[in-house]
Amino acid sequence: MTAARPAPGPARFDDPADFKDARVTVAGLGVSGVPAAKALLQLGARVTVVNGPAGDRQRAEAAALEALGAEVRLGDADTLPDGTELVVTTPGWKPSSPLFAAAAEAGVQVWGDVELAWRLRGPDAAPWLAITGTNGKTTATRMLAAILTAAGLRTAAVGNIGVSLFDVVLGEPEGGPYDVLAVELSSYQLHWAPSLRPHSAAVLNLAPDHLDWHGSMAAYAADKGRIYTGNQVACVYNAADRETERLVREADVEEGCRAIGFTLQAPAPSQFGVVDGILVDRAFVEDRQNRAQELAEVADVRPPAPHNIANALAAAALARAFGVEPAAVREGLRAFRPDAHRIAEVAVVDGVTYVDDSKATNTHAAAASLAAYPSVVWLAGGLAKGAEFDELAARAASGLRAVVLFGADRAVIREALARHAPQVPVVELERTDTGAMSAAVGTARDLARPGDTVLLAPACASMDMFTNYNQRGDLFAEAVRALAAAGGQEEVGPADHGR
Repeated sequence: MTAARPAPGPARFDDPADFKDARVTVAGLGVSGVPAAKALLQLGARVTVVNGPAGDRQRAEAAALEALGAEVRLGDADTLPDGTELVVTTPGWKPSSPLFAAAAEAGVQVWGDVELAWRLRGPDAAPWLAITGTNGKTTATRMLAAILTAAGLRTAAVGNIGVSLFDVVLGEPEGGPYDVLAVELSSYQLHWAPSLRPHSAAVLNLAPDHLDWHGSMAAYAADKGRIYTGNQVACVYNAADRETERLVREADVEEGCRAIGFTLQAPAPSQFGVVDGILVDRAFVEDRQNRAQELAEVADVRPPAPHNIANALAAAALARAFGVEPAAVREGLRAFRPDAHRIAEVAVVDGVTYVDDSKATNTHAAAASLAAYPSVVWLAGGLAKGAEFDELAARAASGLRAVVLFGADRAVIREALARHAPQVPVVELERTDTGAMSAAVGTARDLARPGDTVLLAPACASMDMFTNYNQRGDLFAEAVRALAAAGGQEEVGPADHGR
């Protein structure tokens, strides 16, 4: 690791007062764009929002912003409005978008919502403990927030997790200012956040994902690695993932910042790990060469699947980097309640366990889920986002009872299974309406045997057939509960278990 370079970006907008009467273009409506536009209007900026083709939701959002004083241009996403001094983009817009090419030609900088929120922090703003990774970001961030809360700190889980950073940065929280923030960041957000400098940060893992947006694995990894830039106390990495360690080695950090690894094995000095079922800290102790600090038991992590224990270790490492006492780590992990659609056990029907992991939207996440169960009827498919499935099929083959495939890119998975798991029965569903999920569950029921797990871990995005992964998981759970009701079984859920 090397000393940090000065923060990039124009001095024109280094102070919130600089935004008064500034002409700012916001690219995109939605979860990030609407809060960004409202924040800029609150600062007195002249805001123009551009967006592509509009449905009912976008038109309603546009009307609300126009009532606040913004200009909204629906259906014209490529043209840079005259006089634009700054572009603020929502995460989904690709770097190759014509709007950004026009901005570059005009010498106008493009920021993301995270960059804008970072710039708007006050001088006494709460430090950020930041988390990214291909999988596990939301779970680890919420775990971190639970630990910080258990330590008596005022905190919030914000960012890509669905809670707007602007509400935290510009709002007046009830009960006083925050002490520290747990911030989930996507690769999209990090790409557009050149000035971000967290107190400490973690990259949980790296696997091919969103390559259609980034253009290559190297570009994707580089954007993830931006989270380490300027770290003050700790760069937390996955000792089992050499790419995350490489990103730490290449990061520009503050003098004295340490590289802290986490592992599911016994930890080396400056690592967090597991010894005889105990999560331990061998980094933030006085004599890390010879001793480790007990933090919690594996049983305190729900579920105690390997990838979830890794999430807990990363969250614990960031909390300890901030000075949290060991007892708060245990208390926070015990208090943590995972989000829906993350290894959620829905029901046991005729001796078969049905598990909803609809959030497993890529191969890396699906592999973690499949590894948690010895005999699986796997429900998979959707939009592959350019991913390849050979490695996943080879790793999962020995634990597969059968596979039920659906969605636009199911053939890619079928072909990988044919190469690496030819002995596994595969059933493809051609229907593409949302009722396909009920059909998939029915097919899985016929294929499963007592003791098996029917696992929805699609390894793909959902938008070819469903509104989002939440709807996909909800429909799976609805179909399973219908099976349970028909058979006089009792459902187990909602025991939402987290990645």
